[in-house]
Amino acid sequence: MQPGKSTTTSAGPPRTELLAAARGLESAIDADLAAARPRIEAVVDQARRRRDPEALAWGLRARAIALRYTGDPAGAARLLGQALAVARRAGNDSLRAWVLASRSSVLLDLGRTARSRTDAAEALRIVDARRATERGLDDLHVRVRLQLAVMDHNAGRLREAEAGYRSILGEVPPDTTDAVRVANNLALVLVARTEYGEALRWAQRAVDDAVRLSPSLRSWPYLTRALIRVHTGGLADGLRDLERAARAATEAGQPPGEYYLEYAETMRELRLLPEAAAAGRRALDELVAGGDGLVVVDALVSLADTLLLLGDAAGAVENAEQARARARAQRRPGSHDRAVLIHVRARRLGGTAAPADLAAVGRAARRLERSHEMGDAADAYLEGGRLAAALGLPRRAVRHLDTAATLAQRGPLSVRLRGRLAAALAARLRGSDDGVLAACRTGLRDLARHRDTLPTMELRALASGHGAQLGELGLEVVVRRGSPAAVLRWMEQTRAAALQTAGDADPGGARGDRQDTAEAGADAASDGRTSDGAPADGTPTAGVVARRSVIVADDAQAADARRSAWLEGVVTPRGSVTRAPGPDAVRAALGTRVLVEYGRYGDRLVAVVVERTRARVVDLGEVLPDVEGTLRALVFALRRMVDPRSPAAVDAARASADLRLRRLRSVLVEPLGVGPDVELVVVPVGLLHGAPWSALHDGPVALAPSAASWLRTAGPAPVSRGQVVLVAGPGLQGAQDEVEALRGLHARVQVLGAGASRADVVVDAIAGADLAHLACHGALRSDNPMFSSVELADGPVTVQELHRAGAAPQRLVLASCHSGADVAYDGDEVLGLVSAMLSRGTRGVVASIAAVPDVEVVDLMLALHRRLVAGQTMARALHGARGEIDRGTPGGFVNWCTFSAHGAA
Repeated sequence: MQPGKSTTTSAGPPRTELLAAARGLESAIDADLAAARPRIEAVVDQARRRRDPEALAWGLRARAIALRYTGDPAGAARLLGQALAVARRAGNDSLRAWVLASRSSVLLDLGRTARSRTDAAEALRIVDARRATERGLDDLHVRVRLQLAVMDHNAGRLREAEAGYRSILGEVPPDTTDAVRVANNLALVLVARTEYGEALRWAQRAVDDAVRLSPSLRSWPYLTRALIRVHTGGLADGLRDLERAARAATEAGQPPGEYYLEYAETMRELRLLPEAAAAGRRALDELVAGGDGLVVVDALVSLADTLLLLGDAAGAVENAEQARARARAQRRPGSHDRAVLIHVRARRLGGTAAPADLAAVGRAARRLERSHEMGDAADAYLEGGRLAAALGLPRRAVRHLDTAATLAQRGPLSVRLRGRLAAALAARLRGSDDGVLAACRTGLRDLARHRDTLPTMELRALASGHGAQLGELGLEVVVRRGSPAAVLRWMEQTRAAALQTAGDADPGGARGDRQDTAEAGADAASDGRTSDGAPADGTPTAGVVARRSVIVADDAQAADARRSAWLEGVVTPRGSVTRAPGPDAVRAALGTRVLVEYGRYGDRLVAVVVERTRARVVDLGEVLPDVEGTLRALVFALRRMVDPRSPAAVDAARASADLRLRRLRSVLVEPLGVGPDVELVVVPVGLLHGAPWSALHDGPVALAPSAASWLRTAGPAPVSRGQVVLVAGPGLQGAQDEVEALRGLHARVQVLGAGASRADVVVDAIAGADLAHLACHGALRSDNPMFSSVELADGPVTVQELHRAGAAPQRLVLASCHSGADVAYDGDEVLGLVSAMLSRGTRGVVASIAAVPDVEVVDLMLALHRRLVAGQTMARALHGARGEIDRGTPGGFVNWCTFSAHGAA
């Protein structure tokens, strides 16, 4: 929230030149803080030498205002105490009122709300007594009323705060500092009430006025407009506003704590949770260091919310408890109740919640509703409903959930989806399957429309997580009803939806993203500016570039690439929802193959099996914990076999791997009742994307992110030109030998050896190839799969860069470590190199989910390519090639186990 600050008094007949200069100091600070500092010190020095208490009090007040601007409210409070004592000695009550008003603002920053209100009330008493007989106090009267409205705002009395702001706006002229602050704060009240249309109008007015005044006023309106734009789907515009806010704060010498806090909120809304946590911690550090006790509470609540979403319940509780204690001391019930909500949610998820927690969250929900904080109130009622249901109180649960659904009808996407979730949970408690499906369908359609507006595949995949619980609730109902067609369509409406909307390719993407941050800053310095002071293309200055690394705190290049994609990505509209394929459409493309699509709700796995003459649903039971533990042990065993320490260790690892493979077969494949030699098309879900599917079934296996994705790869192939590109990366013992051996199998072939495989050359070559083969080092980023990479001659090329460049050969062989290890996200999404290539139009991929023994892989690749030349699909060629592997060697077994085919080509 933008704090209240004092303005200059109306000009009157000056007693002396020194007094006139002293009274004008705050205007100088608003115009240019750095230039004002010498003037402040000169006034204070002259006032002390001349023993002029009135000028000294004005000068000390100005020095305090400068300290507050630069993040030292505690120092400002000490100076204002001195100024107040001097003003009393001078016997000037009006001056004392100005100092009291300024100290009230600083004390509020420090979280000392009772003392802040006392100072504001005393200032208002003085002003009301003297306004009739003394000119120049109208500005101060507005200022103190604004300060009292801010206190109501912080205390959660939104109706009173809104009334105060609107009353003040009727009195203050536009293009003044007061007009900026009041309009900005009114916008924030309207955001809390989920009145986004009017909020944006007031935020825009605050921005317009601030731009005409000074940099010191601009950062808060930009932050407010960014909040509104991100919450209402204007991601790129919101990010540009965040950068403008950072630039304005830098120019004004203001600390960056509130900028980091808003960035953390934005990252959480986008479900970039590690980045949100990094930004939240930086915000908290800055605010604590600056002594900004009021906003520290907001930062603690925000970080606690993020940590809970990341699964760190202990960290969430610790921060929520600190926030609760501070908010109680500051008499801020709204912040206190948000902290209570996070604490109770953590206890429910941990299975330790009790009836006392239900009572606490109920009180919080009612207070938030009374204060018109509708989004937070809806969240609290939803939590109360879930907790009541867990405690065996269905009637109370339904009441809470119904209220949550009603309150959440307006607001940003995340709030509306929580409302749909509340409605679905209430319908389930009532026993209404139709009600569950109606709420889930409405919420998922809303999510699909939002997802289609996002500029990158990564953001679309993350957005799907908002609807994960709706998807599971609906799947539970359609499985219970037993229709295979309904189950398949339900799974398909959310499965890998992020891959269905492809941003326009940037042919220079693989090179353009590699521009370093210093170059970006230099470019920005020479660009023209828009009317609001931002660069014409939205590129931030060098100082802002340094700050924006908070997007990925430990990876500046990834942060820059992400920002570029978010701001420049173009989405191709395709309507709200793509119709999910049913069994008939799938069956027509399968031929003799069988499709198996897995789904999950809770710990239960189900599968739809689509065969030539029928489709059926197979309930595999609550096996997910078993599968997760088995996969973890298998990955560990395979890792030991890639880097064996002794023959005994190899034998133990092989025995462990065989045991785990048998267990996975028995749980995931054998219950399906398909023939051992049948060719399968497998659509995994969640952690099943990390299973070694080729080793779990005796026949050929092809994987796909979704049935719809597989159908796209099964369509008519473009006219073949027979072009093959073979690429060897640097630093691999067998890579060059591998591509040289493969060269002789193909008629039209281009070989790019370790020294020639530069990123731009490789991208250009593979983009039009019928078959591309990359024998390179691979680096997996499970935390950020779009920044997993393959190593080329001039350095790593990330999935993000390849995807933006639109490099999509018809078929692709990735003889690289972990190249097939796509990462699953909530909402049935998957991201990684394979899914990115399939989304760009590649029709078949072979890749490994684990480390690749580079010498042993050569024989596998030769056998694979011989079959590809003979016209086999990727799945059949890989199946045959795996049959030639000597599984008695550790490297041979790992390659047999971990390579998989993807797509239909």
